[in-house]
Amino acid sequence: MTTDCAIEAAGLEKIYQPRFRNRQIRALSNVSLQVPAGVKFGLLGPNGAGKTTFVKILVSAVRPTAGTARLFGKHATEPEARRPVGYLPENHRFPTYLTANGMLDFYSALSGMEPRDRKRRIPELLDLVGLKTWGDARIKKFSKGMLQRLGLAQALIHKPKLLLLDEPTDGVDPVGRREIRDILDRLTGTGVTVFINSHLLSEVETFCEYVAILRKGELALQGKISSLVAGRGFQVACSPLPGPAMDRLREIAASVSVTEDGIEVQTESRERANDVIDVIRGAGGLIESVTATNSSLEDVFIRVTRSEKAA
Repeated sequence: MTTDCAIEAAGLEKIYQPRFRNRQIRALSNVSLQVPAGVKFGLLGPNGAGKTTFVKILVSAVRPTAGTARLFGKHATEPEARRPVGYLPENHRFPTYLTANGMLDFYSALSGMEPRDRKRRIPELLDLVGLKTWGDARIKKFSKGMLQRLGLAQALIHKPKLLLLDEPTDGVDPVGRREIRDILDRLTGTGVTVFINSHLLSEVETFCEYVAILRKGELALQGKISSLVAGRGFQVACSPLPGPAMDRLREIAASVSVTEDGIEVQTESRERANDVIDVIRGAGGLIESVTATNSSLEDVFIRVTRSEKAA
C-alpha cells in the first residue's frame, strides 16, 4: 500500500450470477495493477473485457467478489477515499429540464460545496469546457458532444485529485477532442491523475503515458506506452528470392513487399525476424539491412487480445 499510487488494485475478481441462469459470468479475474499519482493512464480492452466493471469497483458502485482496490492508499469502499475522485460514466444522463448552471449547481451541492464557492466555480468550469454561453440553456438542447463537455465539467466540479473518465470524447468532433485533451493535459500538470477507459486506441496513444489492456477479464498487459511500442518489430530488406522462399516468407511474416531493389519483409518480433533471416539465407539471398521498427498501440492491442492466454 502506498499513497504514491492514485489507484492500487490487488487480485480483483468479480463474478456475476444472473437470475434464472445457472452459468456464472466472470467479469474480472485476479486483476492487479497500480496507477502512479499524477499520470495519464488508459485502460483498454475489447467489449466485455471488464473495463467498466473495474471502474465501478473503484467508485464502489460494484463490490468485488475477491481482492481489494485502494485510492490514494485508502480502501475504495470508504467514503473518504472517494472524496477526491471525479467520475464521468459512459452514457451518462442529466435531467434535461435543468439548465447547465442548474445541473452543475445541483452536483456541486451534492459534493458539499458552499453556495458562494459554487457561484464562482460554475462559470469557471463552463468556460473551461467551452460552454461559457450555454449556462442558461436547458440540457435538452445540447448535442452529444456538448453533453460530454458538460459531463467533464460535472466531474471537475469539486477539484478532484483523480479523474475517472469512461469514453470522455465519445460523440465529440475532432476539434473538441483536441480541446478536451488540452484541458486534461493542464490538469495533469497540476498533479491530477487522469484514468481513461476508451476504445479509441489512437486517442489513448496520443494522450496517455501508461496503459493496461484487459482481455476476458484478465490483465493481459500493462506498462509505459513508449516502452510497449518501441522496437517490437523488424524490417528485413534482401535481394530477390525464388518462389518457394517467397511463399515461406508470406507464411511467417507480417507483410512481404516486392520493391525495385528487392524485397522488404516486416516482422512483429525479434524471433520472427530470425526465422525470416534463416529463410533468406537458406534460399541464397543477400540480406541488405535489418531495421527495428516501432509498433503502434493498435498493433500491440491486436497482438495481445488475439493471444490465446493473457500474460
